[in-house]
Amino acid sequence: MENQHICHTRGCFNSTGELGDKEPKSLISCNKLDTIDWLDDVPTTVEEYDIVEIRFKNTRKGFYKNVNKLEIRKGDIVAVEASPGHDIGIVCLTGELVRYQMKRNGVSFANEDEVKKVYRKAKGVDLEKWYQAIEQEMPAMLKARQIAVRLNLDMKIGDVEYQGDKTKAIFYYIADDRVDFRELIKIYAEEFRVRIEMKQIGARQEAGRIGGIGTCGREICCSKWLTNFVSVTTNSARYQEVSLNPQKLAGQCGKLKCCLNYELQCYLDAQQGFPATEIPLEIFDGTAFHQKTDIFRRIMWYSFSKDEPANLVAIPVERVVEIIELNKKGEKAKSLLEFTAAPEAKKNLDYNSPIGSDSITRFEENRDRRKKKKKNRHHGPNNNFAGQGQGQIKGPNPNENGNEKPKPIRILKLNSNQNQSGNES
Repeated sequence: MENQHICHTRGCFNSTGELGDKEPKSLISCNKLDTIDWLDDVPTTVEEYDIVEIRFKNTRKGFYKNVNKLEIRKGDIVAVEASPGHDIGIVCLTGELVRYQMKRNGVSFANEDEVKKVYRKAKGVDLEKWYQAIEQEMPAMLKARQIAVRLNLDMKIGDVEYQGDKTKAIFYYIADDRVDFRELIKIYAEEFRVRIEMKQIGARQEAGRIGGIGTCGREICCSKWLTNFVSVTTNSARYQEVSLNPQKLAGQCGKLKCCLNYELQCYLDAQQGFPATEIPLEIFDGTAFHQKTDIFRRIMWYSFSKDEPANLVAIPVERVVEIIELNKKGEKAKSLLEFTAAPEAKKNLDYNSPIGSDSITRFEENRDRRKKKKKNRHHGPNNNFAGQGQGQIKGPNPNENGNEKPKPIRILKLNSNQNQSGNES
């Protein structure tokens, strides 16, 4: 039998025994209710705990004592004690964490004799028989369902698990009422030629054994890590302001989703101090009725229509409590919201560097300043005589409006009485 089918139903494992040692496969998150040994790399001087946790098909696990002091690690296939015969399982946890795992699951043994034993590591003969048993599980489940329908029994066969030595088969079923399956067991024993054990499970346990993907896109919690199923009611959805839509609130098992209880306590703590939603608010304009609540923003929405949520008004919780106190005194509030003076607009403060030299445009400003200086040098208002050394005469430029008349140009002439230096005699 291919190892892929073994991995699909039992999880990843190490190939050991007479078939030859091979590289271990990935053992992280490759089986239901996976356990991570975070103390695996920590060296200890204390003697290792002699009880190990072993997994079987889907979510079935058990604790067994390593009486022979075998050197086993996570992923090894071992033969363990069963009733009757022996079973084949995969080691999923060893060491000191097994003690805490037993305490978490509420498993305790009054006497050491009650603990079942680990016989040996699985040999090649054990593995071959184990593979044959796994191959018979799916056909046996389909045939068992046909027999139950033929007997008109109100039950559903959800899963079938063969013991490792092919001497026993466990039939998991769900039923709403009590079922008389004494005749069914006789037919199963004749048909499958093994010892039959009927085990009733709930809808949540069935979903955990089958597995699947939830609406969140991840593997469902009951198949991944959840072992304790706490009752879930519609009050959990009401406290969290979730729409009471059965199609959205129900999981793959048909029951309310377990994740509705995850954040329930956080919502209950945040709702402390909120008034009752059934109390209407009396104001001069009419009566306001509650429509919805934003718990973490501490805002409650009210409208003047009890049946239709139209023209909703968002009111802080403190204001709602204040209006209710006024109504208890026989007074009505002027309005739902308490109007206050509008706060002054804050000035937008731009970033100013304390040095003053970090401006991005500092080089452009210097360049513009140089251009202005050059322009004023040639076209300034006081430079009426440009290029006097060449004898050029230039009058003033008129302004843009042209209202002022240009001043007359005064021309100096040399008299005959002036000497060569240009001075008057």
